[in-house]
Amino acid sequence: MSETASKAGQVWAHVGQPFVNPGYDVIVAGAGRMGAACALYLRQLAPDLRLLLLDEGGLPNEDGATILAPGVWSGQDLPAAWQAEAAWVRAQLVTAFGEVGFEDRPLLEFHEQEADDTVASSDLQARFPILSGLVQVDRLPFARLDPRAATYRPGAVALACAQQAIRQGADLMLNAHATLIPGGVQVERLTVTNTHQIVTHETHMLSAPQVIIALGAEGPYAAEHDLGVHTAHARAYRQVPRLNVSSDAASPILRTSGLTLRPQTGGFTLVPAIHHRDPHGYLPQGGHLTGVPTGLRRETLEDLVALMDLLPALATEALELGRSISDVPGAWLALPGGSPRGRPQHQALPGARLLLGGPLADVLGLSTAYDLAASVAGVQTRPWS
Repeated sequence: MSETASKAGQVWAHVGQPFVNPGYDVIVAGAGRMGAACALYLRQLAPDLRLLLLDEGGLPNEDGATILAPGVWSGQDLPAAWQAEAAWVRAQLVTAFGEVGFEDRPLLEFHEQEADDTVASSDLQARFPILSGLVQVDRLPFARLDPRAATYRPGAVALACAQQAIRQGADLMLNAHATLIPGGVQVERLTVTNTHQIVTHETHMLSAPQVIIALGAEGPYAAEHDLGVHTAHARAYRQVPRLNVSSDAASPILRTSGLTLRPQTGGFTLVPAIHHRDPHGYLPQGGHLTGVPTGLRRETLEDLVALMDLLPALATEALELGRSISDVPGAWLALPGGSPRGRPQHQALPGARLLLGGPLADVLGLSTAYDLAASVAGVQTRPWS
């Protein structure tokens, strides 16, 4: 094994640590779940490549979509051709990263109409007593059950991937804003003044034969703005309000009309459906409920109001509306264009590779990161095939 492969990487967490560019073969901009996983798989597949992982915040970045991702794994509704890949991701979450909060939880998806794979909702009430207080089973009399579904913490996956990548030789720089340039990146090392202003402490121009853009929803914009490369990808702002109805380790994941109720920290996190892309420059706006301003964006509020008859708890004080947009957690979500069902993807661009998660990142994000790492490493391997 080479010295590069056997030696742990360097971490630059703050500007007090002097940086001297040792020269890199690969720079990964963005240390969320997708970027950190890609960095780890690159260390495993091509340990001789010198690799730098960058992130503008901490690890994991609390402003990124990784922290607010639902962390719901389910093979339900996936095409048959994707099932083996999704199963490989599930196995990775169970065994490869340590403690990421992985918990088996059945997923119940409720419907008004019967289908070949549905069961009577009333038959599930004895097994899941919590349904009596949440779902009007007479209005949603049919349900599909995914007994292999599970929940986990995407932020913990990002942290574990980055830590393993460092132990296996990757370098990491935090508090570093990356601007794409031809053949590399311009890195601004950020610091905070005594008046709490974020300023650029120093700037470095780093070149590398391979640059991976893993900036989440900001990735396509960075490619277009910095490199002048047009992409077909979009983004949407998704909030995850909370429903304060008690949940425990036996509570299932619930879903109806695109809304997911994910058991979390003794209650439920509400993950709304994504209806459309948001135009560039869009600023999310709150809505009104019976004349009272709320912190939920208008489109999300309208969805919840429409579901109040089916999920009565939404019409109670258990729903946290927030007083402003900032009171209700939210983040920009990438919407990969040109891929079926918006599945995660990677794309070769002039001078860079773009890596995107999106709505199916919980289920297929790790395999997409692995696939890109294998492509950069020049190896033909897909362990789920």
